[in-house]
Amino acid sequence: MAQPNKIWKTKPPTRVRALAKGQLICGDALDLLGALNEECADIVFLDPPFNLGKKYGSNDRSSDKVSESKYEDFMLCVLDLSIEILKTGGSLYLYHLPEWALRFGSYLRDRLSFRHWIAVSMKYGFARGNYLYPAHYALLYFTKGDPENFKRPKIPASRCRSCGEYTKDYGGYKRFIESGINLGDVWDDLSPVRHAKHKTRTSNELPVELTNRIIDISGKEDGLLVDPFVGSGTSVISAVDGGMRFVACDREEVYCDIVADRITEHQNQSHDPRVFAISATGE
Repeated sequence: MAQPNKIWKTKPPTRVRALAKGQLICGDALDLLGALNEECADIVFLDPPFNLGKKYGSNDRSSDKVSESKYEDFMLCVLDLSIEILKTGGSLYLYHLPEWALRFGSYLRDRLSFRHWIAVSMKYGFARGNYLYPAHYALLYFTKGDPENFKRPKIPASRCRSCGEYTKDYGGYKRFIESGINLGDVWDDLSPVRHAKHKTRTSNELPVELTNRIIDISGKEDGLLVDPFVGSGTSVISAVDGGMRFVACDREEVYCDIVADRITEHQNQSHDPRVFAISATGE
C-alpha cells in the first residue's frame, strides 16, 4: 500500500491523540487548518456552529452568538484554509443553514467547482414571522477541479411500513428500481439530527447515514478526511468505515473525549479487521 502524503507542514498546534486510522486535535479550527500541508486532504467536511447562540460543551451561549460580520470573517478564513489543504480533484462539503449557504456558496463558487446544493429534509421545525416553514438544511458540495473520486450511490426505494408496497408509483419502471434508485440532491429519507436516544451529547448530532453518503460519493481508500469541527465524531466514524484516514479537531475537550470513546467502541464492534489495520502516524 502506498505511503500517505505528509500531512503536517508545521507541528500540530496542540497535543495529538492517535486513534484508529486518524489523529484527533483538541484546539482551534483555524490553528489546525493552518498547520496542515497544502493539498493533503481528499475530503474536507465542514459542519461549523451556526452562530445561533447554542451552548457547546463548556462555552456559554454568547460564544456562538457573535456579530454577523465577525462570524462571516471567521468562516471565510476557514474556507480559504480549507481550499488550500484540499487536493486537486478533492471534495469539500459545507453543512449549514440556507441563508449562510447562499453567502458561502457564492464565495466558494469563485474558487472551486460547484457540484450540488443538497437539500437535507428537516422535520418538526417551527415557522417564524412572515416566512415559509423552513424544511431543509443545505449541504454544499464543491470540488477542486474535476472530481478524482465520484460515485453515484443507490438507495432503496421507499416502501410503506405497513403493507410493504412502494410509496411512489414507478409504473413500468419498477423492475429498474429493484436494486435501488440513484441518489439525488434532495435527501428526504433521513433526519438531519440523530435521534435523542442515540445521541452522545446534548447538542445536535448528525446521523451517521448522512456522513456515510459523503464517503460513498467522494471517499477514497486510504485517502484523508479533514474535519475541523468534529463535534461528536460522526464524520470520522464514516471515514474509518470507508477505509479512509482522518484528521479531526474540536475545541471542546469533552467532545474530543466522546470522539475517542466512539472510535474505540466502534473498533471493538467492527467485524472487518481491514478497517483498523493501519494506525495513524504523525506524518
